[in-house]
Amino acid sequence: MLYYKTQEEIEILRESSLLVAKTLAEVAKAIRPGVTTLALDKIAETFIRDNNAVPAFLNYNGFPNSLCISVNSQVVHGIPNTKELSDGDICSVDCGVLKNGFYGDSAYTFSIGEVDDETLQLLRVTKESLYKGIEMAIAGNRLGDVSHAIQAHAELNGYSVVRELVGHGIGRHLHEKPEVPNYGKRGSGLVLREGLVIAIEPMINMGVKGVVHEKDGWTVRTADNKPSAHFEHTVAIRKVSADILSSFEFIEKAVSSNIQNKVIN
Repeated sequence: MLYYKTQEEIEILRESSLLVAKTLAEVAKAIRPGVTTLALDKIAETFIRDNNAVPAFLNYNGFPNSLCISVNSQVVHGIPNTKELSDGDICSVDCGVLKNGFYGDSAYTFSIGEVDDETLQLLRVTKESLYKGIEMAIAGNRLGDVSHAIQAHAELNGYSVVRELVGHGIGRHLHEKPEVPNYGKRGSGLVLREGLVIAIEPMINMGVKGVVHEKDGWTVRTADNKPSAHFEHTVAIRKVSADILSSFEFIEKAVSSNIQNKVIN
């Protein structure tokens, strides 16, 4: 069943989504070589609770932490741990919150220290693919138009699109209908209508599109161990252009002030 939101509900979703953005900005201030992903997780949980919200991922289907942190060849759902990040790593940080009965969800892939140009290009194209999808997320278009735009841009640049993991509707539940694949056929699928709110989240691999699940039961990594990048926005469908409820602005301002890292443009 599809849940279309009122304007009032969309504004509550915006508040949740912007809290996610601000939480990721707190992570951005701290992320650098030598920090552990568990330390970043604690920063996020504290910030979320201090802002009268609940970490959406903590205990969700048994997930043990507040952030999903996926490093290098890990695609998504990495569990924070005591291993230190290293110079040259990339690190996808996926965050969700529940506030005032509605969820927010967004992800950003950070470069840690001096990352090689080939990997930075993967991050750029993945972020571009997200915005290509968002450009098509308007009333009257079909879901396949969003999916196709993401896939076409990624593959044009020589990358692979993960098939097993997709974006999703979001609202009073973290995951709602519809599923939002990052690959698809233009002109196919659900007709998009105003009031639908979806999380669009390209997961793009440098090598093959295949993935494997690690023994922890959560972490998904690339089958060939090559890097993967992940960017996500929560957006509301509108007539002229999609309304991006989350934001990278806070994150990138924090990244710019953290001399260890670079903004991916």
